[in-house]
Amino acid sequence: MGVVNCPCAELLAGIAPGVAIQVIYSSDPVTGYLVGAVSPNTMQIENLGQLINLCCNRLIQVTRLNVVPLAYVPLQSSNDVAVINTNTNTVIDTISVGNSPGDVAFAPDARKAYVVNNGRDSVSVIDTLNRVVVREIPVGNGPDEIDLTPNGEKAYVSNISDDTVSVIDMATELVIATIPVGDAPRGLAVSPDGAKVYVANFGENTVSVIDTATDTVTATITVGDNPIGVAFSPDGSKAYVTNFDDGFVSVIDVATDTAVDAIIVQNGPFGVAFTPDGQKAYVTNFNADSVSVIDVSSDTVLTTITDDIGGNPVAVAVTPDGAKAYVANFDETFVSVIDVNDDAVFATITVGFSPAGVGIAPIPIA
Repeated sequence: MGVVNCPCAELLAGIAPGVAIQVIYSSDPVTGYLVGAVSPNTMQIENLGQLINLCCNRLIQVTRLNVVPLAYVPLQSSNDVAVINTNTNTVIDTISVGNSPGDVAFAPDARKAYVVNNGRDSVSVIDTLNRVVVREIPVGNGPDEIDLTPNGEKAYVSNISDDTVSVIDMATELVIATIPVGDAPRGLAVSPDGAKVYVANFGENTVSVIDTATDTVTATITVGDNPIGVAFSPDGSKAYVTNFDDGFVSVIDVATDTAVDAIIVQNGPFGVAFTPDGQKAYVTNFNADSVSVIDVSSDTVLTTITDDIGGNPVAVAVTPDGAKAYVANFDETFVSVIDVNDDAVFATITVGFSPAGVGIAPIPIA
């Protein structure tokens, strides 16, 4: 949108600070997030934490990068993360991370992704624009899941082997607290208002409730046998907890931190995710090779999807527009893609061995 010798103001017209751009600079492409014009003839971008000044007289073109919902799928067998363009349902990259990666979460602005490495007791930090690991954060023993507060200030990581949750300060990317919880904590989720963290304690059939203001456990909720997954509804009024050995989902009233109902699904319920509008929830059934679709308003199962769901489905995530759900099938090499409108699988995507998790966020791509 610019030509040689144009001033910065013209080159950057219509592009706000913080937007990802690609600059053709003396014939070489440079990508980064726009900081702004720092003088009439100099613009500044940020990439990999570095501020880069570019002389406008040497710019040939400035292009706003397309933002696409990308699915990150940790592959436990190969220690990689497959990156899927959900618009085309194709793998566009593979990123090497730590040993036995499982869960993945994104910063609120999606500039970074955080991948839990169960076999390395760490979290890999990925710069999503460049799709490279920029840091590794040591956490507790046997980390399983991670989630961030909505303001992006803290992250919480469940550690199966030492019965704790690590609290990471996201400004420094260092652990600032370790919270004792129940036996073998696995699934973990932060409430939409950022006030609470629910931690599913697989070894003692409870959910620990953490107050994020004090980073202490303030309540313990009794649920079913071997709870493993947890998710909050978008409005924060209820949470679903999957109970692996009981075949049902516990419904928790978040205001009172009590289990108020149980939804019978199939054998080995594992992962759970809500649609953005809060109307449906998807539950993977590890031992049944199926996905249960729940009507959230009535807490009842609408249908069960079996066709083209692979062996041992574990994780599920829904695209930001609520149109598709992606299911990681741990005993396979592919991800199943569900059309949320008709609750049927319409595509499978080969990603690699042992897909163990899935997370989706809008990310710019060149």
